[in-house]
Amino acid sequence: MTTLYTANTPNGQKITIALQELEMAYELRMVDLGAGEQRQAPFSDMSPNHKIPLLVDDGRPIFESGAILIHLADKAGRLLAADGAARGEALQWLFMQVGSVGPMLGQLWWFRHASGTRNEQALERYGREVARLYGVYEKRLAGRDWLAGDGYGVADIATFPWLAAHHEVGVDMAAFPAVARWLERIAARPATMRGLAQLKSPKE
Repeated sequence: MTTLYTANTPNGQKITIALQELEMAYELRMVDLGAGEQRQAPFSDMSPNHKIPLLVDDGRPIFESGAILIHLADKAGRLLAADGAARGEALQWLFMQVGSVGPMLGQLWWFRHASGTRNEQALERYGREVARLYGVYEKRLAGRDWLAGDGYGVADIATFPWLAAHHEVGVDMAAFPAVARWLERIAARPATMRGLAQLKSPKE
């Protein structure tokens, strides 16, 4: 049995998209982050960093979205090459999202929307870095459909929900046409639509 504990955030969206793409059966359990459920048992006992998403697969808890994506892809034999240069290339782009894109866009979002005090220095710093990252992806995607050479896979799935939030962090997509086309391709996939729809409340 596979159970996904998650919420409607970019990191949570990655996993529902992947599960839908892989056509895997799973039970979905929403975690109320505002109520602090991520810090309460049984979730907190299984996820030592008290963050979503958390996947429990045949009794084995797996935390961190990148690790979950690798686990699912390896289990299904899809979305990530089993070995060799293609796997290494995909993992580099997956880890770039985990190590750079998520933290930088997350910080910019927080200073734009959640901080009670406007901090111009932080907005300038993170805004500049986010624009630089979009530029890296623009260069990568110019003339190609997907991030890694083995086709659509975990690197694309991991990165999509973050770069799709460009309107929330003030990024003008006119400067990044290749990224915009890539976002449109992923958004049009039926599995993406299903994965995102699962996490939306009736009010959204």
